[in-house]
Amino acid sequence: MSPILLRVSGLAVRYGDLLGVGEVSLEVFEGNAVALLGANGAGKTTTLKAIAGLEKASAGEIEFAGERIDGKPAYAIVGRGIALSPEGWRLFVQQTVEQNLRLGATALRERARLGELLDRVFALFPQLGQRRRQRAGTLSGGERQMLALGRALMSDPKLLMLDEPSLGLAPAVVDSLYETLARLRASGLTLLLAEQSLELALEIADTAFVLETGRTVLSGPAREIAERPELARAYLGAAL
Repeated sequence: MSPILLRVSGLAVRYGDLLGVGEVSLEVFEGNAVALLGANGAGKTTTLKAIAGLEKASAGEIEFAGERIDGKPAYAIVGRGIALSPEGWRLFVQQTVEQNLRLGATALRERARLGELLDRVFALFPQLGQRRRQRAGTLSGGERQMLALGRALMSDPKLLMLDEPSLGLAPAVVDSLYETLARLRASGLTLLLAEQSLELALEIADTAFVLETGRTVLSGPAREIAERPELARAYLGAAL
């Protein structure tokens, strides 16, 4: 069995008196794809941000590659090998495609690999290579998602986290995006993706964790969860 790359135990995040997540626990094995499922407000985004160091954990532990990372700043966590492609892309719209990608490599220790990583992104997303001098703000929604994913890959992560990657995209674009994620997983990259789309997430994932009101309420092999739609409906209010 592959080693555990990421372990989250009893994670809680508070915003003053408000509870963002209350008790989230999950494990991600190296080389696997893990789906983090739940309805709007379940705590998926907060969980990913806490792992990435963008939100402060109020309780619990986050371990990456056997080392505690909760409490460490975001730039240090990126440097350890975790990258987040956020919901809504968060691009620098006045900068070019290539400039956005280079910003993603800020934490890269081996600067000599910058060209190699750019080539990898352009090979994955040829459209970005064709638009490398174009401002990010002029891209289509699908191209912006490609750029957000490409920027995350520029730090050469061991764990790639994606927050609602299919949100707001046309079906054909979503299919292409998930084909790319499948290729990345096949190359050995570990994935943790938060999705509202059960069908998409469970198709690519080895394991799934379901959140409800900020707590982990269900976990198991993705195939097993996919075969029990009554559980999905109970926790997500959705059908497969």
